[in-house]
Amino acid sequence: MRRPEPASAARRPPSRWLLPVGAAAFAAALSVYVWYAGTHAVKFWMEPVDLRVYTYGGLIVRHMAPLYHAHLSSPLYSRAVYGNLQFTYPPFAALVFTILTLPSFALLMKISIGVNIAALLATVSMTFGGLGYARGPARLGATLLLAGALFWTEPVQRTLWLGQIELVLMALIIWDQCQPDRRWWKGAGIGLAAGIKLVPLIFIPYLLLTRRFRQAAVAAGVFAATVVLGYAVLPADSSKWWLGGLFYQGGRTGFPGWLGNQSLRGLITRLVGSVAGAQPVWLAVAVVTAVVGLACAAILDRAGHRMAGLLCCALTGLLVSPISWDHHWVWIVPAVAVAAHYAVRARSVVARWASASLAAGITLVFGAWPKSLWSVPSKRPGFAEGFIWAPPNTNPSLYYHYGDRPSYVEYHWHGLYLIAGNLYVLAGMALFVMLLVFAARAVWGARGTQAPRTALATAADGPAVSSASG
Repeated sequence: MRRPEPASAARRPPSRWLLPVGAAAFAAALSVYVWYAGTHAVKFWMEPVDLRVYTYGGLIVRHMAPLYHAHLSSPLYSRAVYGNLQFTYPPFAALVFTILTLPSFALLMKISIGVNIAALLATVSMTFGGLGYARGPARLGATLLLAGALFWTEPVQRTLWLGQIELVLMALIIWDQCQPDRRWWKGAGIGLAAGIKLVPLIFIPYLLLTRRFRQAAVAAGVFAATVVLGYAVLPADSSKWWLGGLFYQGGRTGFPGWLGNQSLRGLITRLVGSVAGAQPVWLAVAVVTAVVGLACAAILDRAGHRMAGLLCCALTGLLVSPISWDHHWVWIVPAVAVAAHYAVRARSVVARWASASLAAGITLVFGAWPKSLWSVPSKRPGFAEGFIWAPPNTNPSLYYHYGDRPSYVEYHWHGLYLIAGNLYVLAGMALFVMLLVFAARAVWGARGTQAPRTALATAADGPAVSSASG
């Protein structure tokens, strides 16, 4: 097994202050959320439209009704198309979501929030584990401290608001990749996540490029098993999804140019002013970005920056995916943890401040800010949204009824709206360039040496610490 990126014991932050400070920070963040939820109507802090779609998808499976027939008028299907949101996930996902139909929906909402908060904490802790930090008070304190700040980022809050599962899938992938390489089932988490939402498939070519062929085979095998299971239980729906081409019809998830889609396709569609007109440009840009991004991720991994490589692959997936809703950008959580790691372990003052500024900058750009800064709260219930919500935007349901229209607001943004409305994808592109530079420097730094130095060994020489199993 490749050793985790080591943390210098000589410069490890003292746990005597890190743990109480981290506990206080996370308790404060959570207390504000609980206070607000306890003093306001549910519509002001949670509108679980996605959780409802998941639940009704599970109910459809239990009643053996078709999943993907929009023309049907059965009560179950009309409920599944909640607010014009169709069930857009593979048949296997609907099988998994049958679990959600067991408790009452009121209880399920509370469970969703609790599970997502646990996934947030687990993601930060496992990321530190992958960076080589042993379990203990210092790692727990750092986890709580970062989670307290990242709890108030828009992708995290949006996940809680909608009852989404992005935090859970991200935690599953990171857990999978932080396991020791000797475990034969490593890679299964990626295959399982891809069976629920297809975007994690991008990690399979990443594993191949990093020469982890067994893990890639396990991931591909588990994903194939999810497809087979879907066919075994839902043969007609599986045929419609896989053979009928539903899996690549991105428009089924909503208007690709809508503000909430923070992918390259969303950006290009808004700039071109047409869904069809943007398609060939996006395809060319997406192919180049995927090739370059995966190559960069592989270079970082081979140079000893395994967590940075993993995050580079995730960022590539966010950029090239046809739809990357704002809540998909929860991958900023481990990104901030990695940037903070380099800030603490950097040998030079410049590198330390650069890494710290990157961690702070990501948190600020993706922060959940009071919407009263740019809108009237009474018109749009809620208590916090990110900067991307400042520009006016089209009601996504119009796309289901009328298709693409030149009059959609996103096609007519100008000035600061173009920056704010595309902020996540622009920030992602900036991070992408930074990682390319990082990878290039890793290649140049490895020349003339027998083996590349790890990320941290370059910054601060020190002994490796125990397991990265997280």
